[in-house]
This record gives sequence, structure tokens and C-alpha cells, in this order.
Amino acid sequence: MKVVCIIQARIGSIRLPGKILKKICDKTVLEHGIDRVRRIGNINDIVIATTTLERDNLVVEEAEKLHVKYYRGDEEDVLSRYYYAAKENNADVIVRITSDCPLIDYEVSKKIIQYYISNMDKYDYVSNTIDRTYPRGLDTEVFSFGALEKAFFQASSVIEREHVTPYIWNNPNMFKLTQYKNDIDYSKLRWTLDTKEDFDLINKIYDALYLKKNNNFNMIDVLKLYDLLPELYTINSEIEQKKI
Repeated sequence: MKVVCIIQARIGSIRLPGKILKKICDKTVLEHGIDRVRRIGNINDIVIATTTLERDNLVVEEAEKLHVKYYRGDEEDVLSRYYYAAKENNADVIVRITSDCPLIDYEVSKKIIQYYISNMDKYDYVSNTIDRTYPRGLDTEVFSFGALEKAFFQASSVIEREHVTPYIWNNPNMFKLTQYKNDIDYSKLRWTLDTKEDFDLINKIYDALYLKKNNNFNMIDVLKLYDLLPELYTINSEIEQKKI
């Protein structure tokens, strides 16, 4: 069984153009994300899924620099990008993570992946993203290639094609779904990168923890930092997530 983590990445961003190649502690956001995904441990391969647009040559250059595989596909039909990236790399299980999450917690992701693997006979899809209890930015979705393939051939709406998994989690009669939840609800915390305010927050977190932990910090470390620096709560608290 081959577990492949597919990370969607492109330069285009309306609210913060070029965000994934912005530098934090002398590394790009994308590189930090890759470093942290590599710590997960129970995945066999990492693939960057980017577009065929010329501007995303920069993403390919970064992937090559980081010695990570990549697949180039349609900009808008991200579902097709995932499907062909998974198929090309012989994935049996797909882990979906996005490139704008440089605080992704490899320990949380590892637990979600292991939970899926241990319950493959019960579920087609496991995630911590729908009924949220983790901070936004620790998003991890795990699903079978069979579920992805069915979505690829049957999903028809723009939203279903653009966001990869809505067809799966909107059809509980067709797919066996479950949510992985934390004991404490931290869903109001926003640790993803979409605006300047998000970037400012993530920068402050990295400045405080990166050198001390050598990028080996996790959700608990960040929560402790919030206790020490309560002003972190307000930096991006007014930012609204774009609706699907």
C-alpha cells in the first residue's frame, strides 16, 4: 500500500499574491511546509500538484530545489490535478495538504493518517477539516484512490472540481466518512496563510519557535506561545475564511 501526500501549490493568490514563495526565517513558506510534512513519517511519497501556467514554473523550480516530485495540471480543476498526480504516482491512499499551511503539525497529521490506515475497512475518508476542532491550518484529509477516482469521474460542479473533496464529503450515502477530532476545540484559531495579517502572525510564531525547536515545534508549542504572548490572538482574528 502506497501513501502519497499531494500538496496543491500555485503562485496565483488574490489576497496575498506569491504567498507560498514568501520567506520566513530564510526559507519559503512552501519549503517550511515540505520540511514539516517530511516529519510525518507514515507517508511514502510527497508530490507537489501545481499548474501548467508559466508563472508556476517558479513552483516547479522550488520543488526541484527541494528534491520533491511534482505534477502539472489544470489551474481551476484541482480535482483533476489531484487525480492525475495520484495516478501517476501509483497512490493507494492520498493525504491532502495545502501549501499555505506552514504550521502543519506532523504529529496531528500522522495520527489522522494512522487512524485511516487502521480503519480502511470502515472509512473511505477521514479528516479534521469539516467539523473543526483543530486550528485552521492544520488541515489533513486522507482518502482512498477509489474515492478520488469516483469523485473525478462523477463530480460536475465548479466547487466540486476546484476544491477536490466536496463531492466526497457531500455524498455520505456514497462514501464512508468520519472526522478526527481534538479533545479541546481550537477551531477559532487561524494558522493558515491567506492575507498579510496571517503572514504577520506566522512570522511571529516562527521568530519565537523556529530556531529554538529547529522547525520541530508542534501545536502544543504554539498554544503555549499564545499563553506567553496573548497579543497573537488579535493579529488575524478579523480575517474571514473564503467560503466554499
